[in-house]
Amino acid sequence: MARYGMAIDLTICNGCYNCFLTCRDEFCGNDYPGYSAAQPPEGGFWMKIKERERGSYPKVKMAFTPIPCMHCEDAACIKAAENGAVYRRPDGIVIIDPVKAWGQKQIVSSCPYRTIEWNDKLNLPQKCTLCAHLLDQGWKEPRCVEACPTGALIFGDLDDAESQISKFIAGGNTEVLHPEYGLGEKVVYAGLPKKFVAGTAAYADTDECAEDATVTLTGNGETRMAKTNNFGDFEFEGLPDNTDYMVKIEAHEYKPQELPATTRIDVYLGVIMLEK
Repeated sequence: MARYGMAIDLTICNGCYNCFLTCRDEFCGNDYPGYSAAQPPEGGFWMKIKERERGSYPKVKMAFTPIPCMHCEDAACIKAAENGAVYRRPDGIVIIDPVKAWGQKQIVSSCPYRTIEWNDKLNLPQKCTLCAHLLDQGWKEPRCVEACPTGALIFGDLDDAESQISKFIAGGNTEVLHPEYGLGEKVVYAGLPKKFVAGTAAYADTDECAEDATVTLTGNGETRMAKTNNFGDFEFEGLPDNTDYMVKIEAHEYKPQELPATTRIDVYLGVIMLEK
């Protein structure tokens, strides 16, 4: 028996909302007895997309984080439900029974991720099922995964070392969204937005962009290096919060420049002029 999970690679998620829209297409107005009742026309965000603006002008970035049900091993919703209204299948998918869960609004507030929606019309808690009804028909992946144009959503058997998701996780670059919850989440992420330090280098004597300058970031017991692009821009991504760094810019025949940066926020150091 497979043990299903999902990995979400935020480094290639472009915020297209295909996952959200496809989920709506599959479930809005459609009952799947034993699996789920229909999503309502309003609400029904079984795949939430969290948008976060990062940085400040002129260095501004958008981060998009799709958030489905985490299908936790230690699911709080299962504990909160009465009469077995929420249960885990042998393949690890957590299902809210669309009959037994009637009127059990406490199930909604039990989820620390807030991925369970309350359907006022049906008086039911509802959430992502990983398209269990389709998987049981032989589909290899949920519709949101199928619809992702960049391949940012990866689905498969966590216990199969040869599956795409297992190989992706084996790369060591994934983490859960909120490790402090300790729920054994089966949805993991790569590239969760942290902090960045960026800047632009230019030559003071020519007022031209300092292309191919060497930039060194030191702090927090590590050293990272980068080269400026043809616009003189550089960036260090994925840095921890509230950490002090020193940025050094070096270019042939120009004096090195050193600037401090602290990641209380995303840092743009502005235009750094290099003197002869």
